[in-house]
Amino acid sequence: MSSIRHRRWIVPIAAAATLGLTLTACTGDIAAEDAADTDCGDYEEFGSFDGEEVSIYGTIVEVEAERLEASWADFETCTGIDVVYQGTQEFETQVRVLVDGDNAPDLGIFPQPGLFSTFAEDLVAPPAEVEANVDEYWSEDWKGFGTVDGTFLGAPLMASVKGFIWYSPAMFEENGWEQPETLDDMMALTEEIAASGVVDKPWCAGFSSGEATGWPGTDWVEDMVLRLHGPDVYDQWVNHEIPFNDPQIVEAFDAAGAILKNEEYVNGGYGDVRSINDITFNEGGWTILDGQCAMHHQATFYEGLWPEGTTIAEDGDIWAFITPGTEAGASDVTGGGEIVGAFTDSEATAAFQTYLSTPLWANNRVSEGGVISANSGVDPENLSSDLLREAYAILQDENTTFRFDGSDLMPGAVGSASFWAGIVDWISGNDTQTVVDQIEASWPQ
Repeated sequence: MSSIRHRRWIVPIAAAATLGLTLTACTGDIAAEDAADTDCGDYEEFGSFDGEEVSIYGTIVEVEAERLEASWADFETCTGIDVVYQGTQEFETQVRVLVDGDNAPDLGIFPQPGLFSTFAEDLVAPPAEVEANVDEYWSEDWKGFGTVDGTFLGAPLMASVKGFIWYSPAMFEENGWEQPETLDDMMALTEEIAASGVVDKPWCAGFSSGEATGWPGTDWVEDMVLRLHGPDVYDQWVNHEIPFNDPQIVEAFDAAGAILKNEEYVNGGYGDVRSINDITFNEGGWTILDGQCAMHHQATFYEGLWPEGTTIAEDGDIWAFITPGTEAGASDVTGGGEIVGAFTDSEATAAFQTYLSTPLWANNRVSEGGVISANSGVDPENLSSDLLREAYAILQDENTTFRFDGSDLMPGAVGSASFWAGIVDWISGNDTQTVVDQIEASWPQ
């Protein structure tokens, strides 16, 4: 597939033509000044390009998008490549529209390996340097997420550890509440908080996310499948070796529902159970700061979504502990991440794709704050908080049983369609058996 220029990713063509003469001279001067102020030694290996453009499309928006763009600013200055990023919460549907309309971006940041695999025939194999970086800095499991039918097509990007429970250390200390060591302890703590009357409800949640509404609820279910039934059953479920409506999966749904569908336990500061579908996932835990909620279930990346000025520390405004297992000290965790795939084969695209697979990029990005990477070349000191250093250590610990987000691994017709929609129906009042039967019926034959 040949390289494509995507002027629409910046400004409309007519506007670009009008502004072009005015901006050419000054942008050249600015680029020269930036290059003079930047140490470009680390970027020499990626080559030099004069005004080439690379477009990249993903789900990352708002402040996280700003941090993402900051992570490649020096790369742009030193290589001369203009990286044009577009983020959307409708990525899952719109990326197919772009590809089928012969208007694909040069690179896509895929949040789901299952979705990534459906584009295998559209993707360009990455340069050898990308695979070499993945072999050196990621585990075999992580490489597998970007491999389709034995062919390596994309490198991991960022990562997250899911299943953290966010809370206020001051609130817990004032009320004598302790971090639970087992799932039974967590339910006992929930009951204690509900009975105390200190907060509106023990838990707060938000599942709204545009076309992706429902996905935070899948994280709850996946945590329960792994913790209640272990990695083998988890793998069987994700690979459809057992049906989606298997009794073990029903049990996991009901374990999550013991909290999420209990009017006495949710939705602190927001309303009843059904309000969960109306509150955005970004704001789902914010009522902890108002003292109306005590706990919120969300991944490590949520650190970057708290209101500006929130201190994330053991003695700060907010801290978190990992969802416990059936026994104290359990090391089973779920997580997620992104895979970068190329739709075009220009040298500039290959250079940028290579950069994104390096420890150089990973350290630049984590230094901006709010995220981690599973890249083993990350210096933990560059991570923006002790919580993220703890999460990074979990990913690098050989004793950790890590499983990628199940809905992200399932076929798109299930993982990012019927499973998400089923969660919405479930929170809206549908019973578990009806929901899992409908999801099972949607599985591609």
